[in-house]
Amino acid sequence: MSDFEALTAAVLEFRDARDWRQFHSLRNLIVSLNLEAAELLELTQWKNDAEVEALPVDRQSAEALRDECADILLYLLLIADVAGIDLAAAARAKLVKNSEKYPVAKAHGSRAKYSELG
Repeated sequence: MSDFEALTAAVLEFRDARDWRQFHSLRNLIVSLNLEAAELLELTQWKNDAEVEALPVDRQSAEALRDECADILLYLLLIADVAGIDLAAAARAKLVKNSEKYPVAKAHGSRAKYSELG
């Protein structure tokens, strides 16, 4: 069993023990994922780059960063479960697509979007 499969099983068990499946429509899960992403973003609000880079060093900030990342991952696993997506396979396929859109010879060291690489 992969890590994703084991985590998905654990989050489904957690959800089902609380009878929360009734609230987990695909739309609600996508909204919740974005709310959690906003909480991650909030950790950077009003901070300069140096302060943001220091987040993993401070114990309390590092815990908040871990917690928000975990919340995002858990919602993503629930979305993938509802939608029937194999996340590992989807990520590998997306890397192939991205490598075609961003060939090393054109994209190396560039922040340009693929449509602007020329």
